[in-house]
Amino acid sequence: MDASEVLKGIWRQAGLPDEALAQARLTGADPVLPSSFAVGAAAQSTIAAAALAACELGHARGVPRQQVAVDMLHAALECTAWFSIDGRVPDLWDAFSGLYRASDGWVRIHANFAHHREGALRLLGLDPATAQRPDAETAMQTWKAQDFEEAAAANGLVATALRRFDEWDATPQGQALSGQPLFTIERIGDARPLSLPALADDARPLSGVRVLDLTRILAGPVGGRALAAYGADVMLVNSPDLPNIEAVADTSRGKLSTHIDLRSGAGRDVLGRLLNGAHVFIQGYRPGGIAALGFGPEAAARARPGIVYVSLTAYGTRGLWASRRGFDSLVQTAMGFNHAEGEAAGGGKPRPLPMQILDEATGYLIAMGASAAMCRQQREGGSWHVQVSLAQTGHWLRGLGRVPDGLKAAVPDRAPFLESSPSGFGELTGLSHSAQLSRTPAAWPRPSMPPGSHPPVWP
Repeated sequence: MDASEVLKGIWRQAGLPDEALAQARLTGADPVLPSSFAVGAAAQSTIAAAALAACELGHARGVPRQQVAVDMLHAALECTAWFSIDGRVPDLWDAFSGLYRASDGWVRIHANFAHHREGALRLLGLDPATAQRPDAETAMQTWKAQDFEEAAAANGLVATALRRFDEWDATPQGQALSGQPLFTIERIGDARPLSLPALADDARPLSGVRVLDLTRILAGPVGGRALAAYGADVMLVNSPDLPNIEAVADTSRGKLSTHIDLRSGAGRDVLGRLLNGAHVFIQGYRPGGIAALGFGPEAAARARPGIVYVSLTAYGTRGLWASRRGFDSLVQTAMGFNHAEGEAAGGGKPRPLPMQILDEATGYLIAMGASAAMCRQQREGGSWHVQVSLAQTGHWLRGLGRVPDGLKAAVPDRAPFLESSPSGFGELTGLSHSAQLSRTPAAWPRPSMPPGSHPPVWP
């Protein structure tokens, strides 16, 4: 499918004006990375939507529209999330993460966090202190794939059985998902339009917008990073007691970063004060998790009338899996992408997509949805709730169709698109942002800093 048509579909679903689409300049065509899926179009269209929506909010604040150009190769490489720190490229996968043969199929385990890894090994009957990968592979062969998936879910772990597309479609969750749109933007309360500072012609379009980013892994942090690139003050809020992944160095470009313990009354008071000055609240807790702490969408709208609230989930808000933990790699496996990609490659082994495109595209949909909802808030008032999920993005990606001979594409050189900057982690080299804004270029003037580096106070 033509990426411009894909962008048009996203744009119209967000309720944004067609005349703004004339400002989009999309170049390139799939395949740009080796895949039988339109991963380049998915990357390019969602990044363009995020940048164009930010510029549309700038236009709503009184400045002229500007051109947004996105090259597909650059966009796809940006979505590979490659980075290095002081010349070292982190290994982003734990030794126990990945695909395992079961007695009747395959299972993917996500073990990047110690508690998930140890829980999976114990479920396999292994001692986490001494187990090696071959031990886990042998133990998994005594399980049926879906039995292990169900046992893992019951224990709060993250593992899934591999399915074909038709097998996924036949599941209750696949059926629940098929009726859901790519994203939703819903009014959840009444409020006056929130005041935003005057915007100079040379200011980035989201300058003066304050965003609370309560996300931790990839999709949410990517969305917050995009908003920061377009000028927003983004405050990453992490728990002081929860682990993070090394990708936080890359996804924290342009952000403030603070620690707040929401299990304490004092911590919830601090977040409440930040919320009182925020325009956008992004959260990636499982459904009901943040509401139990007093910051669900309705509570946030009462505390801060006019807020744009963004919720990210793995499998959507309907169906038996709505509360299930999940990551991009697992959703790819459960929904049929790994099987289909392996089949297209002509081999018997399942094959992942060339990047975590469900995370990345969902992240840019978060940024687009936040800006689109702010446009409505400025025009109509009200409080707004944007909802996205990795599985909804997967369903949409599948609908973009397949790329003939896409797996024959060569792996491109990322060097022309890299940029380096000092950070609190060391010299950080990563992909530059692929959305080129003609008048106010995207930028991350704030250096990436470790979680907890800043006080919980708006600048």
